[in-house]
Amino acid sequence: MNFFYVLRAKRIKQFSIILFAAFFAGLLLYSQTFSLNPVFNTKDGPRAVSKSKNDTNKVALTFDISWGDENAIPILDKLKEEHIKNCTFFLSASWAERHPDVVERIKKDGHEIGSMGYDYKPYTSLDAQKVRQDLAKAEKVFTSLNLKDVTLLRPPSGQFNKETLKIAEQQGYTIVHWSVDSKDWTNPGVDKIVQNVINDVGSGDIVLLHASDSAQQTKKALPMIIEEIKDEGLSMISVSQLISNAQSKSSEIH
Repeated sequence: MNFFYVLRAKRIKQFSIILFAAFFAGLLLYSQTFSLNPVFNTKDGPRAVSKSKNDTNKVALTFDISWGDENAIPILDKLKEEHIKNCTFFLSASWAERHPDVVERIKKDGHEIGSMGYDYKPYTSLDAQKVRQDLAKAEKVFTSLNLKDVTLLRPPSGQFNKETLKIAEQQGYTIVHWSVDSKDWTNPGVDKIVQNVINDVGSGDIVLLHASDSAQQTKKALPMIIEEIKDEGLSMISVSQLISNAQSKSSEIH
């Protein structure tokens, strides 16, 4: 009888271990699924760009702006001090129409401008018609600001799907994601922002930074980021220059 209970207890223990391991394996799979880089292209169709595969020894610094009145000019000042003239600024058109002077400054300083639509609502939560309307509304604003060649699109929050890719292509846009995330909007500390970029950056990368007011530490991190990039033997160009006539990194979406 004692042997029976020992054997039963042993089997229960083994089952518990298996169940415990299966639970954590599932949890790990779940977390990995939702941390996948959302950069896709449809088969033989439109694409989203995250990195140039050419060995160009060049990188693109990109800045998203969707709200705020305080950060954009100091960041532009820092870039000017560092003699950097060809970053790419992705602007929410609703922000741009409230800050035409800053938009003009971005152009004057030699930077490229891309679109983040108008309302800054995730396109994955909108139906196709509303996405088209948002893009059209943004285009109207950019045209009124004498920005007539805005062909790069970074969907709000970086969220997009197959339908977004098709709509973007139909309206003449190339979706641009990123391969290096500074996570500057979380304000983790200047040193951490620099590390987030420098630890991962290499030839052909597109770096995500922010010039919205939420990213309070970016302007202090910029000089160190630029210095480290140069020390790595890399130079900085716009996204359009980076992906022009280059093979871009993307993944297929079915």
